[in-house]
Amino acid sequence: MFRPLLMCLLFALSLPAGAQAIKIATLAPEGSAWMRELRTAAEEVGKGTEGRVQVKFYPGGVMGNDAVVLRKMRLGQLQGGVLTASELSMVYPDAPAYSLPFLFDDWNDVQRVRAAVDPLLAKGFEERGLRMLGVSGVGFAYLMGDRPLRRQADVAGIKLWVPQNDVIAIRTFEAAGISPIPLPIGDVFTSLQTGMVDTVANTPSGAIALQWHGKLKHMVDLPLTFVVGYLVLDEKAWKRLSPADQQVLAKAFGEAAARMDATVQRDNLAALEALKGQGLSVHTLAPEEAARWRAAGNQVIADMEARGELSAGVMSAVRKALAADGTP
Repeated sequence: MFRPLLMCLLFALSLPAGAQAIKIATLAPEGSAWMRELRTAAEEVGKGTEGRVQVKFYPGGVMGNDAVVLRKMRLGQLQGGVLTASELSMVYPDAPAYSLPFLFDDWNDVQRVRAAVDPLLAKGFEERGLRMLGVSGVGFAYLMGDRPLRRQADVAGIKLWVPQNDVIAIRTFEAAGISPIPLPIGDVFTSLQTGMVDTVANTPSGAIALQWHGKLKHMVDLPLTFVVGYLVLDEKAWKRLSPADQQVLAKAFGEAAARMDATVQRDNLAALEALKGQGLSVHTLAPEEAARWRAAGNQVIADMEARGELSAGVMSAVRKALAADGTP
């Protein structure tokens, strides 16, 4: 339990005199594409600020889950985190705007909407004391499990994992007639091995990176949600930096996020082909079943808007951007 504190202390002692320490935690494992890009950005920050700003990462969840990281940011033990939309929704309700069920069909939809909505989300985070340094897609999540799921009868009795505190996912699956099992992401591997869980929603590359793929034999070819990660910094830490150093930090991590978007697309395509090569079967839903799932997702979004859980401004911008290409 003392290892993260010891790591923080050693980092502080290693800083040049007068350097600003930016400590950022993430669940991304060491060696992943995310960490490679983040470390590249950190090197650029060190060089661009001539050592005035030093960025240190704590990967692989060593600082705890997203909720714990947010708490440590509030206490000043960390300055930033790469966090999921579901946890950030507790701070900023519009954070899951890109991850609403069945919102996007492909990456073209995502890119068109993000061009219009990223600035709105950045402003919303800033108003709540967080600086959005970057947002990057993790990819589209698909249902994967130990059996084919083509029709409504096929989903009866499945033991479906959802991320802990992911209220939108829970509501969506419940609207589709499934009682999901919320668990921390670190518990899923063991739960698949023991049979406590037999179905998950994840990206192809995520299933491989987390080593879940050995228990996943079937996938539904219908993108449920678009998964994103936000790199956010505590606004107090941001304001301690000079304007010039702020510019260096924003540029380095903004460019890293853009590179990650391109990398993620390639990685997910390659991961899906690798999974197929290991025996994964990909199934298309019956048309009436696909329509039923989409209707469940639309109802969840409508209910959230009716309750004021999503702002009218952000949702209007999302729909306008989608409609610009003829998307209904």
